Amino acid sequence: MTTLHITHPCFLQHDTGPGHPERPDRMRAIDKALSHEIFHPLQRVEAPLRDDVEQWIALAHPQTYVDAIKRARPAAGGDPVRLDADTVLSNGSWEAALRAVGAGLHAVDEVIGGKVQNAFCQVRPCGHHAETARAMGFCIFNNIAVAALYARRKHNAGRVAVVDFDVHHGNGTQDIFWSDPDLFFASTHQMPLYPGTGAMSEAGVGNICNAPLRPGDGGTRFREAFETRVLPALMSFGPDLVLISAGFDAHEADPLANLRLVEADFAWATEQLAEIARKQAGGRLVSMLEGGYDLTALARSTAVHVKGLMDAGS
Repeated sequence: MTTLHITHPCFLQHDTGPGHPERPDRMRAIDKALSHEIFHPLQRVEAPLRDDVEQWIALAHPQTYVDAIKRARPAAGGDPVRLDADTVLSNGSWEAALRAVGAGLHAVDEVIGGKVQNAFCQVRPCGHHAETARAMGFCIFNNIAVAALYARRKHNAGRVAVVDFDVHHGNGTQDIFWSDPDLFFASTHQMPLYPGTGAMSEAGVGNICNAPLRPGDGGTRFREAFETRVLPALMSFGPDLVLISAGFDAHEADPLANLRLVEADFAWATEQLAEIARKQAGGRLVSMLEGGYDLTALARSTAVHVKGLMDAGS
């Protein structure tokens, strides 16, 4: 069984403007890292632009919201539009956003269909801050929440879990999952930090598990949070499919936060989640890229994450 890698050149056309941390060079840095010969066994496909993608986006976002984003996109050559202070919509963003969602849908199809063991979706714009009807924090559509809801609707996956180790709390995923006991969301993140959510007391209907970390915390505290809160809660939930919001901005070199993780910590987390997926979900796991803004740290962290997925599927 192989690991599937999904990306597309159009992700370079999501133009966030000069100086924006969520920039096209993030894709180029990962492309270079994953061009190493150890990644040659990856099965690689382009993220699809599906005719039915808006139907599936509407599982997580109302059609009125989808239509508003579509209307807001600038014409070719037009100036980018700001959906909020951080979230930019350029002419190329609409296709990129649809293909980012499409990557998750295709990954779910292939993993649940047994064609691959697991998958990594190298996409942008990222998604975990997008709430039900609100774009924010660089995110337009909540790629991973759509993938989770699609897995249930299309493939009858009864219980779907998302684990998010981005340094920023995945408020959008939490918002969308909040009232559904068959969806599970766990997050490690720095607190206090944008977007201001993610306290341990935020528990939904018992399906939300937040494990906030303090500024300056490193791998020891991160692993402790995983071992004492996230992994036991995930095991207790008993997922049929495990999804990862894989943000690498908790790295000590990242400019947007103050945690001190290194590549070995992301490799360890990947191994732990893949093991639970093996025990609980037949190994079925889909990972989707979220943050990570120091290009060297992003590339190296993504590489160990993908290598972990490959090792889990071998």
